[in-house]
Amino acid sequence: MAGAASGLFVGAHVGTTFSALTSEGFLLLMMLGGAIGFYLGIDAPQMSFNTENGHASDKTPIDAAEFLSAVGTFLAAFAAFASVGIIIMRHDPHVVWTSLIMAGWVFGISMQTVAGAIARLRARHS
Repeated sequence: MAGAASGLFVGAHVGTTFSALTSEGFLLLMMLGGAIGFYLGIDAPQMSFNTENGHASDKTPIDAAEFLSAVGTFLAAFAAFASVGIIIMRHDPHVVWTSLIMAGWVFGISMQTVAGAIARLRARHS
């Protein structure tokens, strides 16, 4: 629900700037993308704990799925936060800012979706 609501806010803001994106289909696509991205990115199975001889390894590499999930969640949430702020404050930002918000949203939910897919494939094969 949080992802869908965030997608609705970003879609509403972007639609006010780009008139071609004011359709109900665009809003539905944004909500669906947000719901899927947030679900897959936040509810990703964690990687098993790496140990060497029963002790935790100090040289554990960064897990790609967790990194993508964290960065994607930040980007998507920040895009939603900025959109809500713009809508509430009734600002009319430059087209570049709206484009950056849309790009942050798309990259964020894409990263979350990829992170969830990586984590689920890894969990299935382990």
